[in-house]
Amino acid sequence: MKPYRIFSDSSCDLTEELLAQYNITTVPFYVSFDKEVYQKEIIDISIPDFYQRLTTESVYPKTSLPSIDDYCRKFEEAIVAGYDVLCLNISLKFSGSHQSAMTAKSILEEKYPESQIEVVDSLICTGGQGLLLLEAAKMHNIGYSLTDNVSKLLELRETGRLMFTLGTLEYLQKGGRIGKVSALAGSLLNLKPLIVMEDGELAPYGKVRGFKKAIDKVYDMLINHFKNNNLNYSDYEFCVITGTNFDEASIFLEKLPSVINQPVDLPILTLGTTIGTYTGPDIVGVCFVRKYNA
Repeated sequence: MKPYRIFSDSSCDLTEELLAQYNITTVPFYVSFDKEVYQKEIIDISIPDFYQRLTTESVYPKTSLPSIDDYCRKFEEAIVAGYDVLCLNISLKFSGSHQSAMTAKSILEEKYPESQIEVVDSLICTGGQGLLLLEAAKMHNIGYSLTDNVSKLLELRETGRLMFTLGTLEYLQKGGRIGKVSALAGSLLNLKPLIVMEDGELAPYGKVRGFKKAIDKVYDMLINHFKNNNLNYSDYEFCVITGTNFDEASIFLEKLPSVINQPVDLPILTLGTTIGTYTGPDIVGVCFVRKYNA
């Protein structure tokens, strides 16, 4: 069985330590504050610097997906070194990154016909994509073949969810990504949206007056999902996400183990430019995906 390496676009939002631990290579998104100079996230612009500019400058940033050439270069490095390729991408409904990777796959399979390149749409983003990526890495580490890994990922991606609240819908509206969540828009003072990401897109869940109450309501969203679908918390991996709202995210994470009756081993994941551009800094949420061996 030929060895393979695991790739993802940078919207997975895993920490550098986790990426290194699981030998995962990311292909970065780009962000621009002037629509002329596009910087690779983390490489050319740090995440703290991005949020500082997002919250202090009047110009709204634009994101750009990794290019076909970006994927070709990364994939080809692995192929030349004797590896096949597994790449897991942000939901196609959010970005064309997956299509860029698919085009790179076609180009390189023609150039290297003996190589196997598998590109999977995660149907989710940020921490949910990250959790799915970690499951892929765990399967790789215990000896799953590339084909078997992909087959299992196609099952697991259907279980991924992202449940969160935002300080404001302003960023989603400016970015043109509000979609079905527009049903939550309203002029009532201090009304905060509750949103779930499932089947590759955002859907409205409700709205609550007050941000702290909205954060507490995310627990109810989680509990109801598991109860209504007769699911066991022990079959799932969980993580907490935010932009810069670490105080509230830390409080949320502290209580989460008592809700799901198990520890949460992952640190709070920080949204990068890919999703942070559209959510803003205040987001607090929970992501979960079923374990590969559940």
